[in-house]
Amino acid sequence: MMAFEGPFLAAIIARLPDPLYNLAAHGVAVAFAILVEAPVIMIMTASTALVTDASSFRKLRNYTYGLNAAITGAMLVVVTPAVFRWFFQGVIGLPDDVARLTYGALLILLPWPAAIGYRRFFQGLLIRAGLTRLVAYGTLVRLAVMTSTTVVLFVVFALPGAYVGAAALSAGVCFDAVASRLMARRTVRKLLGTHDKNAPPAEQLNYRRITHFYYPLALTSIVGLAVHPMLTFFMGRARFPLESLAVFPVVHALSFVFRALGLSYQEVAIALMGKDFEHYDELRRFAFGLGIAASAALALIAFTPLAGFWFETVSGLSPELASFAIVPVRILAPFPALSVLLSFQRGVLVQGRHTGPITGATVVEVAGIAIAFVAFSNGLDLVGVTAAMIAFVVGRTASNAYLVPATLRVLANSRRQAS
Repeated sequence: MMAFEGPFLAAIIARLPDPLYNLAAHGVAVAFAILVEAPVIMIMTASTALVTDASSFRKLRNYTYGLNAAITGAMLVVVTPAVFRWFFQGVIGLPDDVARLTYGALLILLPWPAAIGYRRFFQGLLIRAGLTRLVAYGTLVRLAVMTSTTVVLFVVFALPGAYVGAAALSAGVCFDAVASRLMARRTVRKLLGTHDKNAPPAEQLNYRRITHFYYPLALTSIVGLAVHPMLTFFMGRARFPLESLAVFPVVHALSFVFRALGLSYQEVAIALMGKDFEHYDELRRFAFGLGIAASAALALIAFTPLAGFWFETVSGLSPELASFAIVPVRILAPFPALSVLLSFQRGVLVQGRHTGPITGATVVEVAGIAIAFVAFSNGLDLVGVTAAMIAFVVGRTASNAYLVPATLRVLANSRRQAS
């Protein structure tokens, strides 16, 4: 459900004045807001895996609050006028009109990172408690608030499209965070009444253990989410830079609808795998079917007249901009299946408390994306957004391949211990 917010906002922005500049600014602002929030993205995974009693709840909660404070401070630094001008206009080279809109959108997105961290901490508790339907209810709240905000700003106020999109995202995630906390109150009460008295001190959760477990996951998010700003920088210097920056969030949002089907599979694997990986085979079969179905669904749109309908009628792109989107979305057809595989591999490694290779795989992916983009953009002189999507697929494939040996080792160790 959350994946539909991207196409929805892109469709609204495309129907407001100056869609080319506002779509480009919206894509840049959201990419950098996501980069700033990267350190807390994996808090849901940590909460699902680590919180078992009152002590671990308080420790990870305090850890999350500390991260939230740090990333909010980083966001404030980013929107400092001198820093913004140096980076966005000097380093990235955004046109003045796009830079002005991007700055306003980033100011509106200031609450976004901390709200994400707060929300994901409590969502992890709900997942561990088996209350996944409540996570979906929170997403419904997010979508309802986002839609209401968009409609009000669209109809009543004459705000630029980039501002409308940023306001809708900020409002939606803040209300989702509050809703997640309220829905988790019963689970929190149970945790506060639970004390693991039998666990020896060496196994009790402390901040050092949290950091040892979490920093590879956080580093993975930081490195992985740096891809969007990196590609923004690259596309700004490739063929058809403004068109690529405008189309990129629209294509990415469509693919995310289908990739999102597998994003939460990491938490599913952690919650259901079993201490001795007794449910590995069932989860693997489900992952295989989910990946094939997700990629087939995206291919159905990408390789049929539905693509034109989606980009022009639903997303509201002009025929000229829509023509830039067709080839990139076709290139991304295998990406949902690769994303499901990656989530499953990560789930196995997290369950086996072997998170280090996850970071290595992300570094491999980012390096593969950078090399592939340069090769296809500069070497073959492809349009920026087309080179970016080829690079996405190349990088993700390399990441999947890198994790295969580590995943097999974790499973082999588990079977040896069980026998």
